[in-house]
This record gives sequence, C-alpha cells and structure tokens, in this order.
Amino acid sequence: MPVVILLTLIILPMAEIAVFIIVGEEIGVWRTIALVFLSAFAGLILLRVQGLVTLTRVRAALNRGEAPAAELFRGACLLAAGILLLIPGFLTDAIGLLLLLPPVRDGLRRALGRGIGVRGPGGPGGHRPGGQKPGARGPGRPGPVIEGDFEELPTREGDRNSDGRPPEDGSGRDGEPRQ
Repeated sequence: MPVVILLTLIILPMAEIAVFIIVGEEIGVWRTIALVFLSAFAGLILLRVQGLVTLTRVRAALNRGEAPAAELFRGACLLAAGILLLIPGFLTDAIGLLLLLPPVRDGLRRALGRGIGVRGPGGPGGHRPGGQKPGARGPGRPGPVIEGDFEELPTREGDRNSDGRPPEDGSGRDGEPRQ
C-alpha cells in the first residue's frame, strides 16, 4: 500500500503538469489558469449544495430509525470531491466532478461493498430474515424508546429517610402511608 501511495504522489503531479502543458498550448496560459480557478469555484458551489442535501438525507434516515450508511458514504464522496476540486489540475478536477454525480457515487459504493463484503443490518443488502424492515424489533431485542418529560414534585419533610431518599415501601418516616 505505501508503494501505491508513493507512486500516486509521483505520477499524479507529473500527469497534471503534462495536461496543463497540452491545455495551455491549445487555449493559452491565462485561459488555462482561469479554467482552473473556475473549476475550483464551481466545485465549491456544487459541494455546498450537495452537502446540504446529504445532511438532510442523513437526518431523515436517523429520524426513520435507519442507519444512514449510504448517506454517509455519499458525504465522504462529496468531501473527497471537494478536496479534489480544490487541488489545481484537470485530472483531479475530472475525478472530483465524477464523484459529484450520484450514479457514480452509487456505483462506487456498490463496487466497494462487494469488494469488502459490506452487509447491512441482518444480512446482505440490509434485509432481515422473515421480511422484517430495518429498525423492526427482533427476538430478544428491547422495545422502542419512548421519550417524555417528567416533573419532580415537592415532598413533605416526613416523606424522606434520614439519608434524604424517599422510603422504598411508599410510607413516610413515621411508617404511615403517604398521600
């Protein structure tokens, strides 16, 4: 793996320089520089818009009680796309723009999922045995969480033990039932 990273750090800049030279000869130096700045600016705008959409999808998945794995992967792809678009160069811009396309991200997710054996909750593809939906309660699993508010009511002085806790049997300090 370190060899692949080293080769990438050597080959990618050389390829970018070669593409800069070719494009600069075709359209001119200033237009080439303007194109690099324009692609970085456009990438930032696209990244911001799609990042907000991804954040909304993550929140919606969490509200439905689902694991937002696909949305988080899309977010990681958008982050990588943003970094690639900020790096000056046409090859990195092309890869970054590809990562901004939803079909490319989904295909990459499926390819990586097959390559590393990613499985959703309950089995391949996120399906549970017996046709249960993700988030459905399975055998031996606790029930749903019910949120609520509470209010602590004031107590009478006789309603507490010597250590300040209420008595466990429901009676006051004098043994009389509380009202």
